[in-house]
Amino acid sequence: ELDNTVYALDATTIDLCLSLFPWAPFRSTKAAIKLHTLLDLRGNIPAFIHISDGKTHDVNVLDSLPVEAGAFYVMDRGYLDFSRLYGLHQTGAFFVIRAKRGMDAHRIYSMHTDRNTGVICDQRIALDGFYASRDYPEQLRRIRFKDAESGKTLVFLTNNTALPALTIAALYKSRWQVELFFKWIKQHLRIKRFIGNSENAVKTQIWCAVATSVLIAIVKKELQSDAALY
Repeated sequence: ELDNTVYALDATTIDLCLSLFPWAPFRSTKAAIKLHTLLDLRGNIPAFIHISDGKTHDVNVLDSLPVEAGAFYVMDRGYLDFSRLYGLHQTGAFFVIRAKRGMDAHRIYSMHTDRNTGVICDQRIALDGFYASRDYPEQLRRIRFKDAESGKTLVFLTNNTALPALTIAALYKSRWQVELFFKWIKQHLRIKRFIGNSENAVKTQIWCAVATSVLIAIVKKELQSDAALY
């Protein structure tokens, strides 16, 4: 229901045989590549994809991510890098991300919350520590939320101060769509069986799989639109 575009960012690892794919070392006895995907949640269509070797850390993809001012980028805590997040903030984009345990920060003030909704606290915080405070010198919003379905307590960080805390929690929950995208890709398009062993052959087959998923998503969206007309 938001006017803003909402993207979910995540990566999945595709295991390969090291003897057949020596150009993609991952561990001592295994090869792998990573499929980094930015999913547009308006139609569950990938807006950006980057294929890297299995050793590439997820957070590094933020350096090459196309950033849209006013859009929301929803990420898991594997992407928590305050310098890179501050870069997103400075471009006018918003982020919603899980906080890591033991984060060094202090509370500036707290806003009123209704705990019956699952929102335990909604705070403005400032980072402590030399490097963290240098990398993100402005205040952040920290939301602690208890999920009634799982019983887990989740802590979110965001630079958006306007949306209700429940909406921020709902945005993070929508991140699951990118996991479903990876599951669909692996189950239906069988990208573990490659027709060639070169880097170009593997990437070409993955791009074909992604293109197929995009076409299916577009057809489904058009069918839903036609059904709504009748």
